[in-house]
Amino acid sequence: MADIISRDGTWSFDGDTVRIVPGGKAHPVRQDLGELAVPLHAVAGVSFEPDRKGGRLRLRLRAGACPVLRAADGRLKDAADPYQLVVEKDRTGVAEYLVDEIRNALLIEQVPDGPVDGFLLPGPSVPVSGGGGDGTASFDGQTVRLTWNWKAEESKTAGGTVTLPLPEVTGVRWVPAIGLENGSLRFDRGGAVSPAPAKYDPYSLELWGLSKREYTAVLVAAAVLVRMPAPAPAAAPALEAASPPPVPAPAPPADDHDVLLRRLRELGALYEAGILTDEEFATAKRAVLKRL
Repeated sequence: MADIISRDGTWSFDGDTVRIVPGGKAHPVRQDLGELAVPLHAVAGVSFEPDRKGGRLRLRLRAGACPVLRAADGRLKDAADPYQLVVEKDRTGVAEYLVDEIRNALLIEQVPDGPVDGFLLPGPSVPVSGGGGDGTASFDGQTVRLTWNWKAEESKTAGGTVTLPLPEVTGVRWVPAIGLENGSLRFDRGGAVSPAPAKYDPYSLELWGLSKREYTAVLVAAAVLVRMPAPAPAAAPALEAASPPPVPAPAPPADDHDVLLRRLRELGALYEAGILTDEEFATAKRAVLKRL
């Protein structure tokens, strides 16, 4: 077990899962999201970036693995990113050790760093609410509700609270306020994208960026996104449909003796090819031998 405890939060790694617990003064997005259990096969990489005050841990997930990152589309600030951790100066050695442990596990398990076809994390729990600006969005797992405040346009408040059943939602998009440009949380219905500005669209929140709490609208977007039905796969040709799909061979257990021996040979080949340094090879080899 490798772990690091800082004022910003706690990360721990047991060889299979990275557990992330936000600190008490973390950004509202991280606090509302709560504890995360990130499986190793969802991780693409990890790094520690030192600076004069300590540094920052960054866990890089495989594209498409996390619904929050999918909903944010690269627009989260560092403070709101649940996969970053500010590290104090006296914890830098522990941070580097944690990075080594995760990297060695990725190497031993041969986890690919490419995109995935479906979410590998469950996303925010429901009910969830968030937003600001001219209203608040909430989602209970079945219905989206948009409730307006006194700042909303009359065209919105006149219609009262908007309820949108999940089966009617065909798209959800979150954009934070950037500079002088307001952001929005928008819901599409029936495959149609409203041409109206978010300020007047009854199925959109307008986000002004006046508080950190507005960022929590991304959690509503992620909770809806992960629960939307996947598009139906294209029908297979008749000749292919007539043939039953091959039955995949069962995967060997993680600590299977032959599998670990094969990984030792693969590590040796990587070392001989100059891909691994002496230190990387020795560390990875020790980790495999521990499991034999």
